[in-house]
Amino acid sequence: MTLPDGLRPVDVLTVVSVSDVTPSVRRVTLSGEPAAVAAAGPTVNLLVPRVDDPRPRWPRIQRDGRIVWPEGSHGVALRSYTARRQDPDAGEIDIDFVLHGDGPAAAWAAAARPGAVLAVAGAASLAERPARWLLLAGDETALPAISRLLAAAPAGTAGIALLEVAGPEEEQPLVAPDGVELRWLHRGTTPPGESTLLVDAVAALDRPEGDDVFAWVGAESATVRAIRADLRGRWGLSRAQHHAIGYWRRGRAMAPAG
Repeated sequence: MTLPDGLRPVDVLTVVSVSDVTPSVRRVTLSGEPAAVAAAGPTVNLLVPRVDDPRPRWPRIQRDGRIVWPEGSHGVALRSYTARRQDPDAGEIDIDFVLHGDGPAAAWAAAARPGAVLAVAGAASLAERPARWLLLAGDETALPAISRLLAAAPAGTAGIALLEVAGPEEEQPLVAPDGVELRWLHRGTTPPGESTLLVDAVAALDRPEGDDVFAWVGAESATVRAIRADLRGRWGLSRAQHHAIGYWRRGRAMAPAG
């Protein structure tokens, strides 16, 4: 629905269930109109209200997709997340939140109960590209994105997924082609963002032969910069052969869980 001023309202979703996937990851299942659920991913802009604000002032959306914020205090934060699951027919979408951050999304998820609301405003792809050999590297914030990339990879895909989490209790079941190795990296008591596990694991890999290679990296910003430099330098990957995104920055609130 477009309003007389040319703006349209955001799509508001309602929490139907909450479950803890691991000690630090909470899955929130939301319901909404099938069209809104279909459009909310794989990467979606979440509009997260403050926990203590039962009536947030939602922004509106221009025809070109830009968000128009209301004047003054509105009690809404914008965060980008990857939907772990989308089921438009059922009108449901799953979002995984990492709880060891202290930002507005983590706080909202920690307090989320059935009936709570948040909104969505725009979506984007994961910037993936089909390739014979695939490298995926990320921490727990990237697991939703990596899970979708693995599930979408053709059966004959080869490669490796490097997955950094605190310990075995944080590992999650993932579906992957037979030729893709899943390698879990446990940082133990090292705080998130301070480990070099992902950087070291990529540095220890030999570049696969040929050019049918694609690398996708999502983690703390400094970690991603170091891996990107390795992929561009030692591996010689072009911009089209890799996508590396800093999902959050050490010293700041944790951002997306994927």
